[in-house]
Amino acid sequence: MGTSAFTSSRLRKMKVKSTGFDRGFDFFIYFISVVIILIVVYPVYFVVIASLSEPAAVSTGQVWFFPKGFTLDGYTALTNNTSIWTGYRNTILYTAIGTLIHLMVNITAAYALSRRDLVFRKFFTFYFLITMFFSGGLVPIFLNIQRFGLYNTFWVMVLPFTVSVYNIIVARTFFQNSVPGDLRESAEIDGCGNIRFFITIILPLSKAIIAVIALWNMVGHWNSYFNALIYLQDNNRFPLQLILRSILIEHQMQDPSGSEEAAYIALRNASLIRYSAIIVSTLPIMCIYPFIQKYFNQGVMIGAIKG
Repeated sequence: MGTSAFTSSRLRKMKVKSTGFDRGFDFFIYFISVVIILIVVYPVYFVVIASLSEPAAVSTGQVWFFPKGFTLDGYTALTNNTSIWTGYRNTILYTAIGTLIHLMVNITAAYALSRRDLVFRKFFTFYFLITMFFSGGLVPIFLNIQRFGLYNTFWVMVLPFTVSVYNIIVARTFFQNSVPGDLRESAEIDGCGNIRFFITIILPLSKAIIAVIALWNMVGHWNSYFNALIYLQDNNRFPLQLILRSILIEHQMQDPSGSEEAAYIALRNASLIRYSAIIVSTLPIMCIYPFIQKYFNQGVMIGAIKG
């Protein structure tokens, strides 16, 4: 009896110590998580309040948590420029059509490479992988785009850079680890062909990885400006990022004509437009992310960690 009571008492003490340690560890984890969230979120919040504040207050360090000298002049200058709506239209089209084509090409290629019965499977895998280490360079790519008649056209923003070997590898890993071979054998017994099996069974089971790749590609298309800077000449085809860049340069290069007041106004407008342009260009893609966040987390864990 004495030994049993002593053991029970010792176990209770160990449990209390363990519970106290767990609570302390949980508090530490929560504290670190809050610090990381603040480090990530505050710069975004600062850009928002800076776009609504007087540039003088921002440059002198008076803006921390709330706007100083509330103003909407930066957003007014952007929206009054009619070319920004053309940029929005073009970017939305580039993003939507480019993402759709990207998914069609890369998802089908990844599924084909995941099939063990694919003839010359290792050769095709190596063929894709070698492009991640070697490239023809900017000049050969530019010449190819010219010869294919894509230069200064809508399709130059969505077709030439459709294939992403990294996305193919991630999707292939997902298919290999998430789609059992017995499922395909059962479908074949029921008379289901390869195309029907891919459309009716594989795609519904692959919502997570499709959402991940779609988000990556959408962000890439939305933020793209370098390709447009090289391959586009018509202002009516410029994406939003290039339009915002042009507006910002235009306000920075305004001739003050020797007047200090005019120079101050030009500098003030350029500073306001800089912060406002960041909000205008990132807000749409930030609004889309919460709707596919659950697929994003699931797809990254399944498609990238395993393998």
